[in-house]
Amino acid sequence: MRIRWILLALAAMFFGAVGGAILAPQPAAAVSREMIELQQQVGQLLQGQQDLRSTVDTNNAALRTLVQQSVDSVNRLSGEMSSVQKTVQEVQANTGSRIDSIAQQTQGLSDNLQDVQARVGKLSQQLTDVQNLLQSIDGKISGAGGAPSNLQPGSAPAPGGTNTAAPAGMPPVSADTLYQNALRDYNTGKYDLARQEFSDYIKSFPSNDLASNAQFYLGEVAYAQGDYKGAIAAYDVVLMNYPSSFKLGASLLKKGLAELALGMKASGTRDLREVVRRFPNSDDARRAQAKLHEVGATTAPHSAR
Repeated sequence: MRIRWILLALAAMFFGAVGGAILAPQPAAAVSREMIELQQQVGQLLQGQQDLRSTVDTNNAALRTLVQQSVDSVNRLSGEMSSVQKTVQEVQANTGSRIDSIAQQTQGLSDNLQDVQARVGKLSQQLTDVQNLLQSIDGKISGAGGAPSNLQPGSAPAPGGTNTAAPAGMPPVSADTLYQNALRDYNTGKYDLARQEFSDYIKSFPSNDLASNAQFYLGEVAYAQGDYKGAIAAYDVVLMNYPSSFKLGASLLKKGLAELALGMKASGTRDLREVVRRFPNSDDARRAQAKLHEVGATTAPHSAR
């Protein structure tokens, strides 16, 4: 704009000078000199305009180059972010699978440890009973001078003098044997047989220490077979009927997972958050946190506004 005004001013001066020369004749030499100077100024002005245009074109080219480089950098960064996001998702998926596998192995070891502890306790009790029985027999032998007359062939007195010999026929399966058979069948994928054995265990030994474990494994059998509603019902029995069970955290965790599998996201995330709250720093809590992160839920519920 400024250049235009300068050009107009110079043109006005030029035409003014020409008009003046026409209206007021001056010496030819003076007019020629002024014309030459005016032409030189116009030439310089045109050259300056050309230089300015060249500079602007150069700056525009550089700016376009910078913009293109920025666009390329953004596209490359977007591609790298997509790759990183995909890698993170794969790592999360692999981590979740490994956690599930480790948790299942840990659960099996815990069950075996509980079973061993129960067996040790029973063996200790049996040893005490045998010792009491021997002391009772020794006392009777010392007092009567012979074998006790109330013992029948093929039988032995139980503590307190009562006869616990099994009736004729096949002896009943012990609690330990039944539980171990059921656990072995579950671990080898014989789910129908394992369900029957765990059910028999609960019916035959409802007050046994491992009855809650058997109930939990009824839920595990249903979960493994895709019967998530049946699994939820079995886990609920553990949560309601066995408040001191070692399987409370695992039952609440698997109930939440079954609910998520059925599309019940609200109740599933609520139960998983409850696992984190009630059983912090446990394997069940870590699995619950990983699943909450996987489904895009927070560990704690949003506070009301």
